[in-house]
Amino acid sequence: MSPCSLFAREHRTQIDRTLELSHAYRGTAYLLGDVIEADDAYTGSHSRDVVGLTIQVVERLDLDANERRQAEFVALLHDVGKVRIPNEIINKPGSLTLEERGIMNAHTIEGEKMLEQVGGLLGEVGRLVRSCHEHYDGSGYPDGLAGDEIPLVARIVCCCDAFHAMTSDRAYRKALSQDAALAELNANSGTQFDPEVVAALTAVVGG
Repeated sequence: MSPCSLFAREHRTQIDRTLELSHAYRGTAYLLGDVIEADDAYTGSHSRDVVGLTIQVVERLDLDANERRQAEFVALLHDVGKVRIPNEIINKPGSLTLEERGIMNAHTIEGEKMLEQVGGLLGEVGRLVRSCHEHYDGSGYPDGLAGDEIPLVARIVCCCDAFHAMTSDRAYRKALSQDAALAELNANSGTQFDPEVVAALTAVVGG
């Protein structure tokens, strides 16, 4: 066998292994998604809907294949840490106390820890999950990152997460219309949300 043929064969084998790993991680990610849904039906279905929005925004922004895969998994698992938060806090009909808010906000760190235990690609996803509640102006949590310090995938999921939450009925409030939710996103563009991501989501949903 010539060196070129041997290289091509090894390259194909490497690609096949990479694809097998990708499928394995996807299966694990969606299994974790099922765990979220079993623990809290709203969070589980919400996360799956956020995946759909996120993929559309990612395509609009023309991200590469690796970022698209990351975005899918981060959108699906951005709330996975909530399985470690007491349900009475997650489903509380009124406002959270300062202590309860601190416990709730810890779900990003808990999610990162859970996914780091899985390792590999999902370990990388965990580091992005940690940043999904950072705000563009640095006022978010847990690390107070701002602007481009926040990974783009996390900025996208943050915006799609907020839009879907606003347009969903909850025990403590009625859903906003799509137009009202888009108006809210645009009002907070440059402060809570990345303006480029808001523009892409507006084009996807409003177009």
